[in-house]
Amino acid sequence: MTVRVLIIEDEKLIRWSLRQKFEAHGYHVTDVANGAEALKALDAGVYDLVMLDYKLPDTTGLDLLRTLRETDVDVVVIMMTAYSSVETAVDAIKLGAYDYITKPFDMDAVFRTVNKALETTKLRREVRELRRHIHHEYDIHRIIGQDPCMLDLFETIDRVAKSGASTVFLRGDSGTGKDLVARVIHYNSDRAPRPFMNITCTALSETLLESELFGHEKGAFTDAKMTKKGLFELADGGTIFLDEVGDMPLGLQAKLLRFLEERTFRRVGGTQEISVDVRIIAATNRDIEHAIEEGSFRSDLMFRLNVIPIDLPPLRERGDDIRLLTKHFVAKFAKEFRKHITDVDESVFKRLYTYGWPGNVRELRNVIERAVLLCKSDRMAPDDIALGRVDDAPSGTDMNGILLPPGGVDLRELENHLIRQALARTHNNQTQAAKLLHLSRDALRYRLEKLGLL
Repeated sequence: MTVRVLIIEDEKLIRWSLRQKFEAHGYHVTDVANGAEALKALDAGVYDLVMLDYKLPDTTGLDLLRTLRETDVDVVVIMMTAYSSVETAVDAIKLGAYDYITKPFDMDAVFRTVNKALETTKLRREVRELRRHIHHEYDIHRIIGQDPCMLDLFETIDRVAKSGASTVFLRGDSGTGKDLVARVIHYNSDRAPRPFMNITCTALSETLLESELFGHEKGAFTDAKMTKKGLFELADGGTIFLDEVGDMPLGLQAKLLRFLEERTFRRVGGTQEISVDVRIIAATNRDIEHAIEEGSFRSDLMFRLNVIPIDLPPLRERGDDIRLLTKHFVAKFAKEFRKHITDVDESVFKRLYTYGWPGNVRELRNVIERAVLLCKSDRMAPDDIALGRVDDAPSGTDMNGILLPPGGVDLRELENHLIRQALARTHNNQTQAAKLLHLSRDALRYRLEKLGLL
């Protein structure tokens, strides 16, 4: 890509000399003699580098630099002057100039400075573009869902992200999107420019996990050949996502509790208290109350984590979101695999609706990825769908595949559950819910009253 250079210099010979040198290096050059011409040039084009003279006929380089910084924060500006002083150099750097060079020029030195400056701005723009992409990727509106329970979740996520809440607790079955929600909270908050660090609490032994979280001092243990900063230090100002925190070893739970209460910690083998500002987002798919009863999780830690609880609904309770997600994944993987799939047979959705989705959205994603990859036509059919277990009712009416559990079943509870599912899938439309249950609307209302759901 051609580098565009703007030279702002009132001395014609210097302007001509710089133009010759830059063009010889393959740069596209525009040169002007005063501030008014410079403003017109800046308004008409975008530049990668500005060579700016300090003393101009109608203004000063510093005033022009102020104006430039209001419109373009990325362009590299190198100040030029025959009147060098510490004060003017400091003022120029404070206003955002990359460097300050004095006349007469050593052209080799000038281009060494130019090359370094252009490399810096290239990296700066790449970082900004990456941040823009990440923010777009984890925008709250990128989460797919229209079911009322999801709309409530979006509102909660938005409030939490914009709040100063330092501790958030995500609870939900495996595959419901806890990692995604954690990232959305981070990248839609004031902490977005700072690091997002995540760790799975079951991936490492207790000793290694402690070292990863809190760091260690040189010599703290046999392999500690140098001091290492942990995630808490590295994420200062940002967010730490502790996935599967419900399975964290008890010994480490006590240290995490201390950090949450005091916001300070010590590296392994260290004596110095280190203070950091991080938001902790913890997540679990465990029944924490049961874990507390059996003694594998501290009740005081649960209370400390549970400051802002967010429950993620399972896919089976999200009604028509199954249809939305299916269409989204079909479009995504069709593009990725270069498959021409334009439609999904309605019977596919019937199969998907009657499946229990123990793996939730993650499982649906995998099912659709496989289906798209193996689909042989432009219309996805039921035969393309391979589910992890036999459907409870593949045809939607044949119930012979449902077996009574050995311990029996609470029929009232089962009826309650099925009615709630039907209402959720139809967004509380009683007429449509009654059709799903093969009942009249009056029969459904009778059951709603009997079960105390009205």
